[in-house]
Amino acid sequence: MNGFFVTFEGGEGCGKTTLIQSLQKELVKKGIEPLVTREPGGSVIAEEIRSVILDKANTKMDARTEALLYAASRRQHLVEVVIPALKEGRLVLSDRYIDSSLAYQGYARGIGIDEIYSINSFAVDSTMPDLTFFLDLKPEEGLKRIALHRQNEVNRLDLEKLSFHQKVYEGYQILLKRFPERMVRIDASQTIEEETKEVLAILEKKWQAKNHG
Repeated sequence: MNGFFVTFEGGEGCGKTTLIQSLQKELVKKGIEPLVTREPGGSVIAEEIRSVILDKANTKMDARTEALLYAASRRQHLVEVVIPALKEGRLVLSDRYIDSSLAYQGYARGIGIDEIYSINSFAVDSTMPDLTFFLDLKPEEGLKRIALHRQNEVNRLDLEKLSFHQKVYEGYQILLKRFPERMVRIDASQTIEEETKEVLAILEKKWQAKNHG
């Protein structure tokens, strides 16, 4: 069986982590042990780069520096974690991947989606997701959730103004139109049970299509 690479995208507080954990439990019940990982991070070197990117003290970080650090972290994570798992035929679930850079640095930071895509094309060397779920939640709602549940782990991006998070959301809308063959919109205001059921059904269908197509 071929490996299958699934990524989860969305703004801050959209519930990616909770969904992935719920999905993992359901998959294990079906006898599938997915590799669950995250970005930025996922390997020792990539996690070290993550700590630099998200450190609240690094307010002077230039937008292009930020973009390059994300791409560097992504590359390291890919070669150490994702590609070996895919070669073993495993299902990989990643909390964020290339689309985060396109939406955050490309669109919201104003560097340009094509420019960031170019940097990341070099970093990922053609390893693109088979399927990407975009958890659709308005930025206002996401930030409310963070204020309620995540005060102990607020990072540098959480401290951005609402206008920045709105730009991120707009960036994702552009990506949904640009990559309709792999990106699927999921209503993130549903219950976690509803969300898990919907995502699982789509994932199984696409995975089977890849293996039997």
